[in-house]
Amino acid sequence: MTLTGKQKRHLRALAHHLTPIFQIGKGGYNEQLVKHIEEAIEKRELLKVNLLNNCDEDPREVGAQLAEGSGSHLVQVIGKTIVLYKESKDHKTIELPR
Repeated sequence: MTLTGKQKRHLRALAHHLTPIFQIGKGGYNEQLVKHIEEAIEKRELLKVNLLNNCDEDPREVGAQLAEGSGSHLVQVIGKTIVLYKESKDHKTIELPR
């Protein structure tokens, strides 16, 4: 399933008020981080990840890696903030527009 532009806009609006729950620093992308994101995204469906200033990696690349690793969708990357979405199996709260 690929997100449409309308669905991404909807998710971006919902994500606007969220605070990032993960921060990526010097260590960058790793498997432990992906495991934590998978657990959190199952409960929340939509979450933000922040890249700290000491992280040298490109936010778009990290976003793509996180989305692929956690099986989620990359909704948006603004500056050093990454927004991810994955429909929850047990905690579905977000209704996407068609």
